[in-house]
Amino acid sequence: MPTILLLALCIVLFIQLVYYWGIFSRFSFAKPIVNGEYTLPVSVLICAKNEAENLEKNLPYILEQEYQNFQIVLINDASIDNTLKVMESFAHRDSRIKIVDVRNNEAFWGKKKYALTLGIKSAKNDLLIFTDADCRPAGKHWLKQMVGSFSNTQTIVLGFGGYQTIKHSLLNQLIRFETVLTAIQYFSYAISGMPYMGVGRNMAYHRDEFFRVRGFMSHMHIRSGEDDLFINEAANKDNIAINFNKESFTYSTPKTTWKSWILQKQKQVSTANYYKPKHKLILALFYFSQLAFWFLSILLFILQYNWIVITALIGIKLFTLYIVLGYGAKKLGESKLIWLLPFYEIILVCFQLLIFIRNRFSKQVNWK
Repeated sequence: MPTILLLALCIVLFIQLVYYWGIFSRFSFAKPIVNGEYTLPVSVLICAKNEAENLEKNLPYILEQEYQNFQIVLINDASIDNTLKVMESFAHRDSRIKIVDVRNNEAFWGKKKYALTLGIKSAKNDLLIFTDADCRPAGKHWLKQMVGSFSNTQTIVLGFGGYQTIKHSLLNQLIRFETVLTAIQYFSYAISGMPYMGVGRNMAYHRDEFFRVRGFMSHMHIRSGEDDLFINEAANKDNIAINFNKESFTYSTPKTTWKSWILQKQKQVSTANYYKPKHKLILALFYFSQLAFWFLSILLFILQYNWIVITALIGIKLFTLYIVLGYGAKKLGESKLIWLLPFYEIILVCFQLLIFIRNRFSKQVNWK
């Protein structure tokens, strides 16, 4: 029996090495991309539901962008707080702001996707950049960086949406690690010609792409997925571009309680069920190979079977983590996470298993 377990451990380690060295390394070791100096008109879309405080804090960072020709479309998705008043206050002071007010009698259909559709149709420019009310750009050249990634053929741009650091918080460290790991994956698959997702905190596309796939119609019945499901359907190896220049990053306010973070992950995991079959397969195989590796390693140590070989296999896994994920984390400005990468991975794998189980017995979660 232990011999079979050891053989299984070798197989799952081989699978892990294929993912890390064969796919994820394409981003981790990628050379910086030099963008064009475009000054094309662009519309920034922010869909907000009960986000008055976040808009007050973060909207000035958008308005301060050093870019000549841009519009901000603020979409009020039937908020019950002062969100609309805050939007109107900014709009009175800055003519670049356009407000789309989605009333309660309209919001029932499609939820956030319907509100976003109205915003997209109302935007005066064809290049659309998306972010959230709780996000702020890393600097004043965010728009310049994102627009510079467009070309005649590359009409969808994926950016990195990180999370702000909270000192001495294990939850915050885990959130940032999971965000980095996810970004390394979707950047790597995009480089490999198989884009499967993006994050609404920082992504862009030409409006023609939206209408080409009939917007969100194929998944309008799903309450989430206005970002990743859209990319999953619309992006391909020819129209996708990525931007990992640190000036192109955005940073969001992270969850501060385990319960709220788990609920957020439940929504994201349930949305992934609607990815294309090939994407679901490769993502599931990666996760289960992670889970199986650590489970089998611990089990074989408990059985005290050939600990030298087990230690060597774990050493290969750790070396791979530190090199591939380490370089990727450094690219994404998260070097402080590198030293505890194995610890974060084990904790995250356990939480993901818990989330999968919870999703089997829970109802669908709204975006807000």
